[in-house]
Amino acid sequence: MHIKHMKRTNLVLDEKCLEQALRMGGHRTYSDTVNRALEEYVRLKTLAGIYRFAGSNIWQGDLAQIRKDENVSR
Repeated sequence: MHIKHMKRTNLVLDEKCLEQALRMGGHRTYSDTVNRALEEYVRLKTLAGIYRFAGSNIWQGDLAQIRKDENVSR
């Protein structure tokens, strides 16, 4: 069983932006729209943090092998 922790809060939001996001995202509620936007924000910030390691050689390994890619030359 997965328990989703929620926080109830009052926010002042740009009404036009919220309506546009609701339509574009195809969400049923404002809460769904805001939650999806927050998830996307966290995802993008996490990815931005990963890029700082590009070319640093901080990780050594064979990602294809870890993923058990059948196309890996051995």
